Amino acid sequence: MKKILVFAAVAEEATGLALLIVPSLVGRLLLGEELTGIAIPVARVAGIALIALGIACWGTSLIGMLTYSAAVTLYLAYLGLAGGLTGILLWPAVILHVIVTALLIWALVSEKETKT
Repeated sequence: MKKILVFAAVAEEATGLALLIVPSLVGRLLLGEELTGIAIPVARVAGIALIALGIACWGTSLIGMLTYSAAVTLYLAYLGLAGGLTGILLWPAVILHVIVTALLIWALVSEKETKT
């Protein structure tokens, strides 16, 4: 069982990394069409989620969710500040993810303090 989980984690992390770095190529290879326009940032968020899923398989769900929330916070803020993409819910989503990230950090610190 452990070997299957490790294989799945590596596969998801590799796919997630590919979606972050070359989303158009992944779209072409998986779907037969290059990703363009708004599909690029959406694919990158999916890539972040796959990397976090892989991390959750290696470690704990808490670390996986913390990875996802922190990375999505940074990426969405980047899109709003430098990418010129600013839908009505972008900044509320960034703020929500900042709060969730802070709560996950607090939970991780509390968990570590309880174990020591």
